Amino acid sequence: MHLFFFIAGFLLIRRFRKLLKDSPIYIKWDSLLSFTSWAVVILFFVVSKFFGDLGSVLVASLLLLGLLVYLTKQPDLVDFRPYLEATYPLVAVGLFNSVVQVIAPDFYDTWSNFFDFAIVGAFIWIFARWANSKKQQRELQIITDRKAELEVLVAARTAELTQQKDALQETLKELKVIQAQLIQQEKLASLGELTAGIAHEIQNPLNFVNNFSEVSSELLDELQAGPLQHLPEADKESASEIMQHLTHNLEKIHHHGKRADSIVKGMLQHTRASTGQKEPTDINALADEYLRLSYHGLRAKDKSFQAKIETHFESDLPALEVVPQDIGRVLLNLFNNAFYAVQQKKAATNQEGYQPLVRVSTSHKKGILEVRVRDNGGGIPESVRSKIFQPFFTTKPAGQGIGLGLSLSYEIITKGHKGEIRVESEEGEYTEFVIRLPLHVREKLKKAV
Repeated sequence: MHLFFFIAGFLLIRRFRKLLKDSPIYIKWDSLLSFTSWAVVILFFVVSKFFGDLGSVLVASLLLLGLLVYLTKQPDLVDFRPYLEATYPLVAVGLFNSVVQVIAPDFYDTWSNFFDFAIVGAFIWIFARWANSKKQQRELQIITDRKAELEVLVAARTAELTQQKDALQETLKELKVIQAQLIQQEKLASLGELTAGIAHEIQNPLNFVNNFSEVSSELLDELQAGPLQHLPEADKESASEIMQHLTHNLEKIHHHGKRADSIVKGMLQHTRASTGQKEPTDINALADEYLRLSYHGLRAKDKSFQAKIETHFESDLPALEVVPQDIGRVLLNLFNNAFYAVQQKKAATNQEGYQPLVRVSTSHKKGILEVRVRDNGGGIPESVRSKIFQPFFTTKPAGQGIGLGLSLSYEIITKGHKGEIRVESEEGEYTEFVIRLPLHVREKLKKAV
Protein backbone atom coordinates (compact mmCIF):
# COMPACT_ATOMS: atom_id res chain seq x y z
CA MET A 1 0.00 0.00 0.00
CA HIS A 2 2.98 2.33 0.35
CA LEU A 3 2.94 2.63 -3.45
CA PHE A 4 0.01 5.06 -3.25
CA PHE A 5 2.07 7.47 -1.13
CA PHE A 6 4.94 7.59 -3.59
CA ILE A 7 2.58 7.90 -6.53
CA ALA A 8 0.81 10.79 -4.73
CA GLY A 9 4.13 12.53 -4.08
CA PHE A 10 5.33 11.98 -7.66
CA LEU A 11 2.09 13.24 -9.19
CA LEU A 12 2.05 16.23 -6.83
CA ILE A 13 5.50 17.26 -8.02
CA ARG A 14 4.49 16.77 -11.66
CA ARG A 15 1.39 18.87 -11.04
CA PHE A 16 3.47 21.69 -9.54
CA ARG A 17 5.87 21.65 -12.50
CA LYS A 18 2.95 21.95 -14.90
CA LEU A 19 1.30 24.76 -12.93
CA LEU A 20 4.56 26.70 -12.71
CA LYS A 21 5.46 26.29 -16.37
CA ASP A 22 4.03 29.69 -17.40
CA SER A 23 5.10 31.39 -14.17
CA PRO A 24 8.13 33.72 -13.79
CA ILE A 25 9.44 31.47 -10.97
CA TYR A 26 9.47 28.35 -13.18
CA ILE A 27 13.24 28.55 -13.73
CA LYS A 28 13.82 28.78 -9.98
CA TRP A 29 11.78 25.65 -9.18
CA ASP A 30 12.20 23.52 -12.31
CA SER A 31 15.51 21.89 -11.41
CA LEU A 32 14.52 21.31 -7.77
CA LEU A 33 11.18 19.72 -8.66
CA SER A 34 12.81 17.60 -11.36
CA PHE A 35 15.36 16.30 -8.85
CA THR A 36 12.61 15.67 -6.28
CA SER A 37 10.53 13.62 -8.72
CA TRP A 38 13.48 11.33 -9.39
CA ALA A 39 14.22 11.16 -5.68
CA VAL A 40 10.66 9.93 -5.04
CA VAL A 41 11.15 7.08 -7.53
CA ILE A 42 14.45 6.08 -5.98
CA LEU A 43 13.05 6.27 -2.43
CA PHE A 44 10.19 4.01 -3.47
CA PHE A 45 12.59 1.25 -4.46
CA VAL A 46 14.73 1.77 -1.36
CA VAL A 47 11.73 1.61 0.99
CA SER A 48 10.30 -1.41 -0.81
CA LYS A 49 13.60 -3.29 -0.41
CA PHE A 50 14.53 -2.46 3.19
CA PHE A 51 11.16 -2.11 4.95
CA GLY A 52 8.23 -4.48 5.41
CA ASP A 53 4.59 -3.66 4.91
CA LEU A 54 4.27 -1.84 8.27
CA GLY A 55 7.50 0.10 7.98
CA SER A 56 7.04 0.99 4.32
CA VAL A 57 3.65 2.61 4.92
CA LEU A 58 4.97 4.59 7.92
CA VAL A 59 8.11 5.74 6.13
CA ALA A 60 6.17 6.65 2.97
CA SER A 61 3.65 8.63 5.06
CA LEU A 62 6.45 10.51 6.86
CA LEU A 63 8.30 11.27 3.62
CA LEU A 64 5.12 12.53 1.99
CA LEU A 65 4.34 14.63 5.11
CA GLY A 66 7.81 16.17 5.03
CA LEU A 67 7.39 17.04 1.35
CA LEU A 68 4.00 18.67 2.04
CA VAL A 69 5.30 20.68 4.99
CA TYR A 70 8.27 21.94 2.94
CA LEU A 71 6.13 22.97 -0.01
CA THR A 72 3.50 24.59 2.24
CA LYS A 73 6.11 26.91 3.79
CA GLN A 74 7.26 28.27 0.41
CA PRO A 75 5.85 31.79 -0.31
CA ASP A 76 6.12 31.16 -4.04
CA LEU A 77 3.62 28.30 -3.83
CA VAL A 78 0.96 29.97 -1.73
CA ASP A 79 -1.50 29.96 -4.66
CA PHE A 80 -1.18 26.14 -4.97
CA ARG A 81 -1.97 25.22 -1.39
CA PRO A 82 -5.34 23.61 -2.31
CA TYR A 83 -3.34 20.88 -4.07
CA LEU A 84 -1.23 20.36 -0.93
CA GLU A 85 -4.23 20.34 1.38
CA ALA A 86 -5.88 17.65 -0.76
CA THR A 87 -2.93 15.30 0.01
CA TYR A 88 -3.01 15.62 3.81
CA PRO A 89 -5.89 13.10 4.26
CA LEU A 90 -3.70 10.39 2.62
CA VAL A 91 -0.88 11.17 5.05
CA ALA A 92 -3.27 11.06 8.01
CA VAL A 93 -4.73 7.70 6.91
CA GLY A 94 -1.23 6.25 6.42
CA LEU A 95 -0.02 7.34 9.85
CA PHE A 96 -3.23 6.12 11.52
CA ASN A 97 -2.86 2.80 9.67
CA SER A 98 0.69 2.36 10.96
CA VAL A 99 -0.16 3.33 14.56
CA VAL A 100 -3.14 0.96 14.74
CA GLN A 101 -1.07 -1.84 13.20
CA VAL A 102 1.56 -1.42 15.96
CA ILE A 103 -0.75 -0.84 18.94
CA ALA A 104 -3.59 -3.23 18.08
CA PRO A 105 -2.40 -5.81 15.52
CA ASP A 106 -5.42 -8.09 16.07
CA PHE A 107 -7.84 -5.22 15.50
CA TYR A 108 -5.87 -4.24 12.40
CA ASP A 109 -5.96 -7.77 11.01
CA THR A 110 -9.73 -7.88 11.52
CA TRP A 111 -10.30 -4.56 9.77
CA SER A 112 -7.33 -4.59 7.38
CA ASN A 113 -9.60 -4.37 4.35
CA PHE A 114 -11.20 -1.25 5.80
CA PHE A 115 -7.78 0.37 6.32
CA ASP A 116 -6.73 -0.54 2.77
CA PHE A 117 -9.97 0.92 1.46
CA ALA A 118 -9.36 4.12 3.47
CA ILE A 119 -5.93 4.54 1.83
CA VAL A 120 -7.40 4.00 -1.64
CA GLY A 121 -10.27 6.37 -0.84
CA ALA A 122 -7.82 9.07 0.36
CA PHE A 123 -5.84 8.61 -2.84
CA ILE A 124 -8.96 9.01 -4.95
CA TRP A 125 -9.91 12.06 -2.85
CA ILE A 126 -6.68 13.70 -3.99
CA PHE A 127 -7.68 13.55 -7.67
CA ALA A 128 -11.21 14.69 -6.91
CA ARG A 129 -9.92 17.74 -5.04
CA TRP A 130 -7.36 18.47 -7.76
CA ALA A 131 -10.03 18.38 -10.44
CA ASN A 132 -12.22 20.71 -8.38
CA SER A 133 -9.30 23.07 -7.72
CA LYS A 134 -8.43 23.14 -11.42
CA LYS A 135 -12.02 24.02 -12.25
CA GLN A 136 -12.03 26.75 -9.62
CA GLN A 137 -8.75 28.14 -10.94
CA ARG A 138 -10.13 28.12 -14.47
CA GLU A 139 -13.22 30.02 -13.30
CA LEU A 140 -11.03 32.37 -11.28
CA GLN A 141 -8.90 33.01 -14.37
CA ILE A 142 -12.04 33.77 -16.39
CA ILE A 143 -13.15 36.20 -13.68
CA THR A 144 -9.66 37.77 -13.56
CA ASP A 145 -9.60 38.18 -17.35
CA ARG A 146 -13.07 39.65 -17.31
CA LYS A 147 -12.06 41.99 -14.50
CA ALA A 148 -9.06 43.13 -16.53
CA GLU A 149 -11.32 43.76 -19.54
CA LEU A 150 -13.75 45.72 -17.39
CA GLU A 151 -10.90 47.75 -15.90
CA VAL A 152 -9.73 48.62 -19.41
CA LEU A 153 -13.29 49.61 -20.37
CA VAL A 154 -13.70 51.63 -17.17
CA ALA A 155 -10.34 53.35 -17.75
CA ALA A 156 -11.32 54.17 -21.34
CA ARG A 157 -14.73 55.46 -20.26
CA THR A 158 -13.15 57.45 -17.43
CA ALA A 159 -10.67 59.01 -19.87
CA GLU A 160 -13.55 59.84 -22.22
CA LEU A 161 -15.58 61.41 -19.41
CA THR A 162 -12.53 63.33 -18.21
CA GLN A 163 -11.99 64.64 -21.73
CA GLN A 164 -15.64 65.65 -21.97
CA LYS A 165 -15.42 67.33 -18.57
CA ASP A 166 -12.31 69.26 -19.63
CA ALA A 167 -14.05 70.29 -22.85
CA LEU A 168 -17.12 71.45 -20.90
CA GLN A 169 -14.96 73.36 -18.44
CA GLU A 170 -13.15 75.05 -21.34
CA THR A 171 -16.48 75.90 -22.94
CA LEU A 172 -17.76 77.27 -19.62
CA LYS A 173 -14.62 79.34 -19.27
CA GLU A 174 -15.09 80.76 -22.77
CA LEU A 175 -18.75 81.52 -22.00
CA LYS A 176 -17.75 83.37 -18.84
CA VAL A 177 -15.24 85.43 -20.84
CA ILE A 178 -17.88 86.22 -23.46
CA GLN A 179 -20.37 87.08 -20.72
CA ALA A 180 -17.86 89.42 -19.08
CA GLN A 181 -17.16 91.07 -22.44
CA LEU A 182 -20.88 91.52 -23.09
CA ILE A 183 -21.39 93.07 -19.66
CA GLN A 184 -18.42 95.35 -20.24
CA GLN A 185 -19.69 96.41 -23.65
CA GLU A 186 -23.14 97.04 -22.16
CA LYS A 187 -21.68 99.21 -19.42
CA LEU A 188 -19.59 101.17 -21.90
CA ALA A 189 -22.55 101.53 -24.24
CA SER A 190 -24.77 102.80 -21.43
CA LEU A 191 -22.16 105.26 -20.25
CA GLY A 192 -21.53 106.36 -23.84
CA GLU A 193 -25.23 106.93 -24.49
CA LEU A 194 -25.53 108.99 -21.31
CA THR A 195 -22.49 111.14 -22.15
CA ALA A 196 -23.55 111.51 -25.78
CA GLY A 197 -27.03 112.61 -24.70
CA ILE A 198 -25.61 115.25 -22.38
CA ALA A 199 -23.16 116.43 -25.05
CA HIS A 200 -25.94 116.76 -27.61
CA GLU A 201 -28.05 118.76 -25.15
CA ILE A 202 -25.13 121.12 -24.54
CA GLN A 203 -24.42 121.38 -28.26
CA ASN A 204 -27.73 123.09 -29.01
CA PRO A 205 -27.38 126.11 -26.65
CA LEU A 206 -23.71 126.37 -27.66
CA ASN A 207 -24.72 126.74 -31.28
CA PHE A 208 -27.11 129.53 -30.31
CA VAL A 209 -24.37 131.28 -28.30
CA ASN A 210 -21.89 131.06 -31.17
CA ASN A 211 -24.38 132.08 -33.84
CA PHE A 212 -25.81 135.03 -31.92
CA SER A 213 -22.32 136.23 -31.00
CA GLU A 214 -21.41 136.29 -34.69
CA VAL A 215 -24.69 138.03 -35.61
CA SER A 216 -24.25 140.55 -32.79
CA SER A 217 -20.73 141.34 -34.01
CA GLU A 218 -22.05 141.96 -37.52
CA LEU A 219 -24.82 144.20 -36.16
CA LEU A 220 -22.27 146.24 -34.19
CA ASP A 221 -20.20 146.67 -37.35
CA GLU A 222 -23.29 147.88 -39.21
CA LEU A 223 -24.15 150.19 -36.31
CA GLN A 224 -20.71 151.66 -36.28
CA ALA A 225 -20.67 152.15 -40.05
CA GLY A 226 -24.20 153.62 -40.19
CA PRO A 227 -26.23 155.24 -37.35
CA LEU A 228 -23.17 155.94 -35.25
CA GLN A 229 -21.83 158.33 -37.82
CA HIS A 230 -24.94 160.55 -37.46
CA LEU A 231 -24.38 161.20 -33.76
CA PRO A 232 -22.88 164.42 -32.53
CA GLU A 233 -19.14 164.34 -32.10
CA ALA A 234 -19.45 164.54 -28.31
CA ASP A 235 -21.72 161.44 -28.17
CA LYS A 236 -19.91 159.62 -30.98
CA GLU A 237 -16.73 159.17 -28.93
CA SER A 238 -18.61 157.77 -25.94
CA ALA A 239 -20.75 155.45 -28.10
CA SER A 240 -17.66 154.27 -29.98
CA GLU A 241 -15.95 153.35 -26.72
CA ILE A 242 -19.01 151.38 -25.58
CA MET A 243 -19.19 149.58 -28.91
CA GLN A 244 -15.51 148.60 -28.65
CA HIS A 245 -16.21 147.04 -25.27
CA LEU A 246 -19.23 145.22 -26.68
CA THR A 247 -17.19 144.00 -29.65
CA HIS A 248 -14.44 142.78 -27.34
CA ASN A 249 -16.97 140.97 -25.13
CA LEU A 250 -18.58 139.33 -28.15
CA GLU A 251 -15.17 138.18 -29.36
CA LYS A 252 -14.55 136.59 -25.95
CA ILE A 253 -17.98 134.97 -26.01
CA HIS A 254 -17.37 133.65 -29.50
CA HIS A 255 -13.85 132.40 -28.61
CA HIS A 256 -14.93 130.49 -25.52
CA GLY A 257 -18.09 129.29 -27.26
CA LYS A 258 -15.93 127.73 -29.95
CA ARG A 259 -13.66 126.25 -27.30
CA ALA A 260 -16.66 124.72 -25.52
CA ASP A 261 -17.88 123.46 -28.88
CA SER A 262 -14.55 121.67 -29.50
CA ILE A 263 -14.77 120.08 -26.05
CA VAL A 264 -18.29 118.82 -26.74
CA LYS A 265 -17.19 117.44 -30.10
CA GLY A 266 -14.35 115.68 -28.35
CA MET A 267 -16.84 114.19 -25.89
CA LEU A 268 -19.02 113.01 -28.75
CA GLN A 269 -16.03 111.48 -30.47
CA HIS A 270 -15.00 109.84 -27.21
CA THR A 271 -18.46 108.38 -26.64
CA ARG A 272 -18.67 107.04 -30.17
CA ALA A 273 -19.86 103.43 -30.01
CA SER A 274 -16.94 101.02 -30.08
CA THR A 275 -16.89 98.49 -32.90
CA GLY A 276 -15.03 96.06 -30.70
CA GLN A 277 -12.61 95.48 -33.59
CA LYS A 278 -8.94 95.61 -32.74
CA GLU A 279 -6.70 97.44 -35.15
CA PRO A 280 -3.05 98.52 -35.25
CA THR A 281 -2.91 101.71 -33.21
CA ASP A 282 -0.22 104.31 -32.52
CA ILE A 283 -0.37 104.44 -28.72
CA ASN A 284 1.89 107.50 -28.63
CA ALA A 285 -0.52 109.52 -30.81
CA LEU A 286 -3.53 108.20 -28.92
CA ALA A 287 -2.01 109.10 -25.53
CA ASP A 288 -0.94 112.56 -26.71
CA GLU A 289 -4.41 113.30 -28.15
CA TYR A 290 -6.30 112.36 -24.99
CA LEU A 291 -3.71 114.02 -22.73
CA ARG A 292 -4.32 117.37 -24.44
CA LEU A 293 -8.09 116.81 -24.43
CA SER A 294 -8.06 116.10 -20.69
CA TYR A 295 -5.85 119.07 -19.82
CA HIS A 296 -7.81 121.60 -21.87
CA GLY A 297 -11.06 120.21 -20.55
CA LEU A 298 -9.93 120.90 -16.98
CA ARG A 299 -8.59 124.32 -17.97
CA ALA A 300 -12.01 125.16 -19.39
CA LYS A 301 -13.47 124.60 -15.93
CA ASP A 302 -10.70 126.33 -13.99
CA LYS A 303 -8.76 128.96 -15.93
CA SER A 304 -6.35 129.48 -13.06
CA PHE A 305 -5.19 125.87 -13.18
CA GLN A 306 -1.73 125.30 -14.61
CA ALA A 307 0.20 122.03 -14.72
CA LYS A 308 3.45 120.93 -16.25
CA ILE A 309 3.09 118.07 -18.73
CA GLU A 310 5.99 115.75 -19.54
CA THR A 311 5.82 113.07 -22.21
CA HIS A 312 8.44 110.39 -22.72
CA PHE A 313 7.18 108.46 -25.71
CA GLU A 314 9.39 105.72 -27.10
CA SER A 315 10.09 106.75 -30.69
CA ASP A 316 10.11 103.30 -32.32
CA LEU A 317 7.07 101.99 -30.47
CA PRO A 318 5.39 99.22 -32.49
CA ALA A 319 1.74 99.34 -33.44
CA LEU A 320 -0.54 97.74 -30.87
CA GLU A 321 -3.60 95.63 -31.70
CA VAL A 322 -6.29 97.32 -29.57
CA VAL A 323 -9.77 98.81 -29.76
CA PRO A 324 -8.79 102.51 -30.02
CA GLN A 325 -12.01 103.89 -28.52
CA ASP A 326 -11.72 101.63 -25.46
CA ILE A 327 -8.04 102.37 -24.80
CA GLY A 328 -8.81 106.07 -25.33
CA ARG A 329 -11.44 105.88 -22.58
CA VAL A 330 -8.88 104.31 -20.23
CA LEU A 331 -6.21 106.91 -20.95
CA LEU A 332 -8.65 109.83 -20.65
CA ASN A 333 -9.84 108.54 -17.29
CA LEU A 334 -6.27 108.19 -15.97
CA PHE A 335 -5.31 111.65 -17.25
CA ASN A 336 -8.41 113.23 -15.69
CA ASN A 337 -7.59 111.60 -12.34
CA ALA A 338 -3.97 112.75 -12.52
CA PHE A 339 -4.89 116.39 -13.25
CA TYR A 340 -7.57 116.30 -10.57
CA ALA A 341 -5.03 114.98 -8.02
CA VAL A 342 -2.45 117.72 -8.66
CA GLN A 343 -5.19 120.37 -8.75
CA GLN A 344 -6.49 119.26 -5.34
CA LYS A 345 -3.00 119.17 -3.83
CA LYS A 346 -2.26 122.65 -5.17
CA ALA A 347 -5.51 124.00 -3.69
CA ALA A 348 -5.12 122.20 -0.35
CA THR A 349 -1.46 122.87 0.42
CA ASN A 350 -0.88 126.14 -1.40
CA GLN A 351 2.81 125.35 -1.14
CA GLU A 352 5.15 127.83 -2.69
CA GLY A 353 7.37 126.12 -5.20
CA TYR A 354 4.94 123.23 -5.73
CA GLN A 355 4.60 122.63 -9.45
CA PRO A 356 1.76 120.31 -10.51
CA LEU A 357 3.28 117.70 -12.80
CA VAL A 358 1.75 114.94 -14.91
CA ARG A 359 4.20 112.64 -16.67
CA VAL A 360 3.21 110.13 -19.37
CA SER A 361 5.67 107.58 -20.75
CA THR A 362 5.50 104.61 -23.12
CA SER A 363 7.93 101.75 -23.67
CA HIS A 364 8.02 98.16 -24.83
CA LYS A 365 10.10 95.16 -23.83
CA LYS A 366 9.81 91.38 -24.26
CA GLY A 367 6.47 91.49 -26.05
CA ILE A 368 4.84 93.87 -23.55
CA LEU A 369 3.88 97.49 -24.22
CA GLU A 370 3.82 99.64 -21.11
CA VAL A 371 2.12 102.97 -20.50
CA ARG A 372 2.82 104.90 -17.28
CA VAL A 373 0.77 107.85 -16.04
CA ARG A 374 2.36 109.56 -13.02
CA ASP A 375 1.33 112.62 -11.06
CA ASN A 376 2.89 114.37 -8.05
CA GLY A 377 -0.46 114.82 -6.31
CA GLY A 378 -1.54 113.70 -2.88
CA GLY A 379 -1.26 109.97 -3.55
CA ILE A 380 -3.71 107.22 -2.63
CA PRO A 381 -3.98 106.08 1.01
CA GLU A 382 -2.89 102.49 1.47
CA SER A 383 -6.15 101.68 3.27
CA VAL A 384 -8.19 102.24 0.10
CA ARG A 385 -5.64 101.29 -2.53
CA SER A 386 -7.06 97.79 -2.92
CA LYS A 387 -10.59 99.16 -3.54
CA ILE A 388 -9.97 101.69 -6.28
CA PHE A 389 -10.87 99.29 -9.10
CA GLN A 390 -14.19 98.36 -7.49
CA PRO A 391 -17.33 99.75 -9.19
CA PHE A 392 -18.74 102.93 -7.61
CA PHE A 393 -15.78 103.38 -5.27
CA THR A 394 -14.41 106.92 -5.33
CA THR A 395 -12.39 109.21 -3.11
CA LYS A 396 -13.82 112.34 -4.73
CA PRO A 397 -16.41 114.45 -2.89
CA ALA A 398 -20.09 113.82 -3.57
CA GLY A 399 -21.13 115.17 -6.94
CA GLN A 400 -17.61 115.08 -8.45
CA GLY A 401 -17.36 111.39 -9.31
CA ILE A 402 -19.45 108.23 -9.39
CA GLY A 403 -16.58 105.72 -9.16
CA LEU A 404 -17.00 103.96 -12.51
CA GLY A 405 -13.94 105.23 -14.37
CA LEU A 406 -11.28 102.96 -12.88
CA SER A 407 -13.53 99.91 -12.70
CA LEU A 408 -14.37 100.25 -16.40
CA SER A 409 -10.70 100.86 -17.17
CA TYR A 410 -9.80 97.68 -15.28
CA GLU A 411 -12.33 95.64 -17.26
CA ILE A 412 -11.19 97.10 -20.60
CA ILE A 413 -7.51 96.34 -19.92
CA THR A 414 -7.77 92.96 -18.19
CA LYS A 415 -10.78 91.39 -19.89
CA GLY A 416 -11.02 93.18 -23.20
CA HIS A 417 -7.29 93.24 -23.98
CA LYS A 418 -5.83 90.51 -21.73
CA GLY A 419 -3.51 93.03 -20.12
CA GLU A 420 -2.70 94.30 -16.65
CA ILE A 421 -3.28 97.56 -14.83
CA ARG A 422 -1.82 98.34 -11.42
CA VAL A 423 -1.21 101.35 -9.23
CA GLU A 424 1.89 102.47 -7.36
CA SER A 425 1.52 105.28 -4.88
CA GLU A 426 3.06 106.96 -1.86
CA GLU A 427 0.68 109.05 0.17
CA GLY A 428 1.46 112.74 -0.09
CA GLU A 429 4.06 112.21 -2.84
CA TYR A 430 2.83 110.62 -6.05
CA THR A 431 0.52 108.19 -7.82
CA GLU A 432 1.50 106.15 -10.87
CA PHE A 433 -0.77 103.91 -12.93
CA VAL A 434 0.95 101.27 -15.03
CA ILE A 435 -0.78 99.64 -18.00
CA ARG A 436 0.83 96.53 -19.51
CA LEU A 437 -0.57 95.13 -22.75
CA PRO A 438 0.58 92.14 -24.83
CA LEU A 439 2.23 93.41 -27.97
CA HIS A 440 1.25 92.25 -31.47
CA VAL A 441 3.56 93.90 -33.91
CA ARG A 442 2.19 94.63 -37.35
CA GLU A 443 4.66 97.27 -38.35
CA LYS A 444 6.98 99.80 -36.84
CA LEU A 445 5.24 103.11 -36.71
CA LYS A 446 7.20 105.87 -38.30
CA LYS A 447 7.99 108.79 -36.11
CA ALA A 448 5.63 111.68 -36.85
CA VAL A 449 7.31 114.71 -38.25
